[in-house]
Amino acid sequence: MPLLFWLLLPHKILHNLNFELFIAKGILSKDKRNFSRPIVRISIISIALGIAVMIISVAVTTGFKSAISNKVIGFGSDIQITSYDLNKSAETAPISRNQQFYPVLEKMEGIRHIQVFATKSGLIKTPDQIQGVIFKGIGNDYDWSFFNDKIIQGSPIIIDTAKRNDHILISKKLGSLLKIKLGDEVRMYFVNEGELQPRGRKFTIAGIYETGLEEFDDTYVIGDLQHIQKLNNWTDDQVSGFEVFIDDFKNIQPMTEKVLDEVGYDLNATSIRDLYPQIFEWLDLQDINVIIILILMVAVAIINMISTLLILIIEKTNMIGILKSLGAQNMSIRKIFLYNAAFIIGQGLLWGNFFGIGLAAIQYKFHLFKLAQESYYVPYVPINLDILPIILLNAGTLLVCVLFLLVPSFVITRISPIKAIRYE
Repeated sequence: MPLLFWLLLPHKILHNLNFELFIAKGILSKDKRNFSRPIVRISIISIALGIAVMIISVAVTTGFKSAISNKVIGFGSDIQITSYDLNKSAETAPISRNQQFYPVLEKMEGIRHIQVFATKSGLIKTPDQIQGVIFKGIGNDYDWSFFNDKIIQGSPIIIDTAKRNDHILISKKLGSLLKIKLGDEVRMYFVNEGELQPRGRKFTIAGIYETGLEEFDDTYVIGDLQHIQKLNNWTDDQVSGFEVFIDDFKNIQPMTEKVLDEVGYDLNATSIRDLYPQIFEWLDLQDINVIIILILMVAVAIINMISTLLILIIEKTNMIGILKSLGAQNMSIRKIFLYNAAFIIGQGLLWGNFFGIGLAAIQYKFHLFKLAQESYYVPYVPINLDILPIILLNAGTLLVCVLFLLVPSFVITRISPIKAIRYE
């Protein structure tokens, strides 16, 4: 910090450049036995604890939001391109995959990948269990990067456009519920509108995944979209829609509008926030908790620093009187104590950053604090250490505290030099 750099300069240089800062440093470095020392230490500790709590709160909240968002996006994509179908079920109206924007849309700046998909409702039946599911069909352009660490048994399925693949992925939760395991054969039944008899298909479980998100783990089975095309009597070029992945989720709204402009008037582009509003609204509520914590921590720091400053002023009343009698202006004397307060805040920030960033880094590396994934969607407390929020927290805390200290520093202007010099 600039203040620490100034304080490390030799006394002679400081005196030539800024006598208020020179005196402030002398007060802090030489007054070791004054009764204010414990108060100063308490202030440093409170500021350190406050900034550490703020850093950890922001790191956990942003990490939590990022982890959940990445799971939802990884499974469902940032943007989905479908027909203008008011039906919100898995039985979607087909569109042709032969579109002008496919696959060239991924060359647009800000877009990472585009892939086709199809969905259909079905039932999995075992000898003693039956469960409703959504069969999500994927093509050979599917990006498996999301499932790299989500498939806990088996392997991804290989899609060949020349031949339908009978392998599927199911979730660990579905496997436990239906009492089926890797390599087992299961039978699924699908009902088409206008047909009295359901259509049955036999699949082999090639992999078991776990995302931690009930919305997906309770429902989705991943397989070859050619099965859905056959079941729905679609042609080989018909799909439910396209999934679009973008580079930066922060740009989700403008990118959705850009994609909507590209796909034409007969297709719709919907962001993942609109598809799963309940999840993202819940994540947005976490920001309120962080704001409350930040306000409380800064308020505690301000109250402590105001008390400390007033104690320092009372303790140095005699010095204030001498400085005034020598011609020092009120503003100069106020600056001495504000420098003093800024140095105390700086020490608190330094220690707070050390402990806050240190604890966050340890959690990021070793995942010491675990969570119930069924309730929180993640198996451990996620951490997102970004340098910009940390800088803003430090700068904001220092600025707000110093600004609030301007008011109690006005006490100095009311001190009489004669009475102050006699003050014991």
